[in-house]
Amino acid sequence: MIFDSAQAAASHLFRPEFRSVLWKSLGMTVLLLIGAWFGLRELFALLALPFFDQWMPDLPSWAGWLGFIAGIFASIALALGLALLIAPVSAVVAGMFLDDVAEVVEKSDYPLDPRGRPLPVLRSFVLSLKFLGVIILGNIIALLMLLIPGVNIIAFFVVNGYLLGREFFEFAAMRFRPEMEAKALRSKHATTVFLAGLVIAAFMAIPILNLLTPLFAAAMMVHLHKTVAQSEPPAGLR
Repeated sequence: MIFDSAQAAASHLFRPEFRSVLWKSLGMTVLLLIGAWFGLRELFALLALPFFDQWMPDLPSWAGWLGFIAGIFASIALALGLALLIAPVSAVVAGMFLDDVAEVVEKSDYPLDPRGRPLPVLRSFVLSLKFLGVIILGNIIALLMLLIPGVNIIAFFVVNGYLLGREFFEFAAMRFRPEMEAKALRSKHATTVFLAGLVIAAFMAIPILNLLTPLFAAAMMVHLHKTVAQSEPPAGLR
């Protein structure tokens, strides 16, 4: 079920009918990441550079290489921070284009099924902000766990697997169900949704390809919800 949904989602990424959503989503993701990169640089300059300016003059002349090493570690820290921002950026982009992705998937792969209903704009915006906050909080926790040897990588996948699986599945389900019913369905199939979230987290860990995470995750969860919902139609259709 999970890998079938992942394979179906991956097959959509470069289809002609998906191309418009692909370029819009990719462009928005790249722009947000560029903005995040400059934001991180400014934050580093604001918080860290004054410390180095005070500390470096006290060092002997032969220790100038320490500044070079510090610069390398700063670059690594910025790159790591940017990598951790892919998940919240994916949340923002997904909130913008989830309905577009879902409509393409439903039309091409489920032409005989009833179409889902796009979420109201205001509700979609509120849910996207909530999703963004949850993802940022979860990744702050994962970032703190990076300091614990043997736990760091596992923490990244577990935290993002749980959060991405939960939120993307509920987004897909709410096209067909009231919010509370979508949450109940996700809770009933929590293990399946979590494992699917781990697949999304693994996709997100692949450089370059992870820029397509919003599209892949949204398409995968549309397929997964369709599979799960076959035995559990919405209350209004029972």
